[in-house]
Amino acid sequence: MDKRIRNRFLIIAVAILACLVEVTGFPKTFRQLKQNLASRIHLGLDLKGGSRLILQVHVEDAVKVTAGQALERLRDEMISRKIPYADIEPQGDTSILIKGLPDSSSGAFQSLVNSEFSTWNVALVPGDATARLLSLKPSEIGTIKDEALNESRNTIMRRIDALGLVGPEVADYGQGDYELVVQLPGVSDPTHIENVLRTQAMLELKLVRDGPYPSRDAALAAHGGILPPDSQLLPGSAETSSGPGGGQAWYVVDQVAAVTGSDLTSAEPGSGQNGNAVVNFTLNRDGATRFAHVTGDNVGKNLAIVLDNHVVSAPVIDSQIRDRGEIRGSFTPQQAATLALELRSGALPASIGILFENTVGPSLGADSIRHGVIASLVGFIAIIAFMLIYYRGAGINADVALILNLVILVAAFVYFGATLTLPGIAGVILTVGMGVDSNVLIFERIREELRLGKAAGAAVAGGFEHAFVTIIDTHVTTVASAAILYSFGSGPVKGFAVTLTIGLIANLFTSVFVSRTIFDYVLTRREKGAAVSI
Repeated sequence: MDKRIRNRFLIIAVAILACLVEVTGFPKTFRQLKQNLASRIHLGLDLKGGSRLILQVHVEDAVKVTAGQALERLRDEMISRKIPYADIEPQGDTSILIKGLPDSSSGAFQSLVNSEFSTWNVALVPGDATARLLSLKPSEIGTIKDEALNESRNTIMRRIDALGLVGPEVADYGQGDYELVVQLPGVSDPTHIENVLRTQAMLELKLVRDGPYPSRDAALAAHGGILPPDSQLLPGSAETSSGPGGGQAWYVVDQVAAVTGSDLTSAEPGSGQNGNAVVNFTLNRDGATRFAHVTGDNVGKNLAIVLDNHVVSAPVIDSQIRDRGEIRGSFTPQQAATLALELRSGALPASIGILFENTVGPSLGADSIRHGVIASLVGFIAIIAFMLIYYRGAGINADVALILNLVILVAAFVYFGATLTLPGIAGVILTVGMGVDSNVLIFERIREELRLGKAAGAAVAGGFEHAFVTIIDTHVTTVASAAILYSFGSGPVKGFAVTLTIGLIANLFTSVFVSRTIFDYVLTRREKGAAVSI
């Protein structure tokens, strides 16, 4: 055998072996082969069954948080720059009202806004020359909402991935309504998943100024009906000598948190000194520095552990704490594990609501698989028969390339962890058709070369050379279409685009490289002057 052809066959053999190993995983029995195939090929919601949720992201929450943070920062900046004012208060969700600003300080205030609050508009307040109104720019509001949607999508995906689900998908849904669709193959009871998705998991560590009080009214009455400046009133659980109790309590805490969930580097479930479930956390360098400063200056005071604006615990600061801490509460082991997962994956920037939920039974998916497999087999057998009858010996060449194309396609699915959906099966069938089309182009071109009186070797070389440009052109345009479908489509459409793209790339290898190698091998084995069976 010619050395060049032998090297080509070696490449093909290595590719086939790698694909078979990836798909089957060295099975010892037929039963193990079936188990390996079932575990390695991930089926989508429409084939495996599962749950589908449509979520509404309340992006206005993120706008409120941004405005609140800006208010606190504005107050601190005006104090540090010694710009006098009477009061600073929110006006709705997107505006801040500054009162009592002297005319002599207008220039300094405008300079502060230009340098530190460039995403805000400043305007005079009619009837009050000492007041200014800061309002978020409409473009900035849109940016905040879009970022909240993107961050929510990423956070939800991290939470789902941490649960170990196979083939989940989180994608945009609707037309600019800030909605997400979550598909969970194999999940028949999504109750636990819903709880994980709903939890905002906003962790804040705040110093307790006063409390606990048995009721909100009691807390307000203790302060003359008005809370101290830069403080807030939060509900929580009453503390006992052994930890959080079961009664309701209210705490007056700092408005600004000493540490937030964004300062965490890790969170893991564990057991406390009394054996109760806790969450152990580790802070990053910046968070640890601030936490050490706050706890060191406030030994003997209470520190509120606030989760989603609810005080889960308010332990006494016994000593300075740096980069490690413990969240105590009335947790079960599962609740502690879930909270740790949510803290690791990050807090949602906005609350979410479930607009729609449905569950697809596995029997419907099994029926789709059965019909899809039958359709694929019937089409595949018909194509193989046609190629053998119409192209005779060359048809064997085409059928071998076609089978290898499918093997590579399945192996690519397993390697990349892609999810096979019903549209994906349609993509497989379309890939088979594209593979046959490439072979037909090559074979018909070879026939034309033979009719022109060329020798068999020259006809084969000319057929592949002239058909190659056409094959590349059709494949590139189809891949471009698939890329557009993937960019703008949802889950099933993306599955179709992925399947089609992988199949087309595999088809280039099989229809050009593999088929040409088989032709060259046959030509070296034939007698001089013998005709090519095509």
